[in-house]
Amino acid sequence: MRLRGRKGIREELEQQEDLVVLDPAVWKGKWNQYFGNDQPIHVELGMGKGRFISELSRQNPAINFIGIDMYDELLRKASIKVRESRSSGQSGADPLSNIALALFNIEHIGDVFAEQELERIYLNFSDPWPKNKHARRRLTHANFVSKYLPLLNARGEIHFKTDSRSLFEFSLNSFADMNLRMRNISLDLHAAGLREDLVPTEYELKFVEQGMPIYRCEVVTGEEALQAHNRQLREG
Repeated sequence: MRLRGRKGIREELEQQEDLVVLDPAVWKGKWNQYFGNDQPIHVELGMGKGRFISELSRQNPAINFIGIDMYDELLRKASIKVRESRSSGQSGADPLSNIALALFNIEHIGDVFAEQELERIYLNFSDPWPKNKHARRRLTHANFVSKYLPLLNARGEIHFKTDSRSLFEFSLNSFADMNLRMRNISLDLHAAGLREDLVPTEYELKFVEQGMPIYRCEVVTGEEALQAHNRQLREG
């Protein structure tokens, strides 16, 4: 996907130091210093126009969120969405204190985050790259997943959503081949109506309105997360 943005976008982003991080590599291993607290860090890889990360961060002030994309124009749009969602704000609190938008290519994620620095990674409606020759570009390919795993801590999880059945099938196989535990696998997430307990993306709302199924699963990677999952299974 190539985006044509209007002139001056980079300059506009440079003026948003309270929200936009144009050189995220300088914060590798120090993201809790960036946020000024020790709250867990959740990251969305490929945030699009920012509806998901904006709303999720607003609903969860005790978690730090980082929305990531490689396109200036999408960072600009996401910054607008974040500011609109926080326009009412909370009295006496910084409405942007638990969210950042970072510009970089996911392929180099290891240059931006240190080992065990993240608690959760969201992959929402990633490019399915449908041709087999492009499989290695899929964000759930083992080459990418192997980059995510060291960055996730003991409570680490990967949450994945897509409208592409072929990508979902590929991803389940990819996770299984890496011996990763999966849970809450859904082949039609909103079959009984839009799930109110999960924040939808812009694409998701459009697809659900069109009656298209949404595929979702959670991948449990961290030891503590695995123990909690197994305990939940034993307790029924």
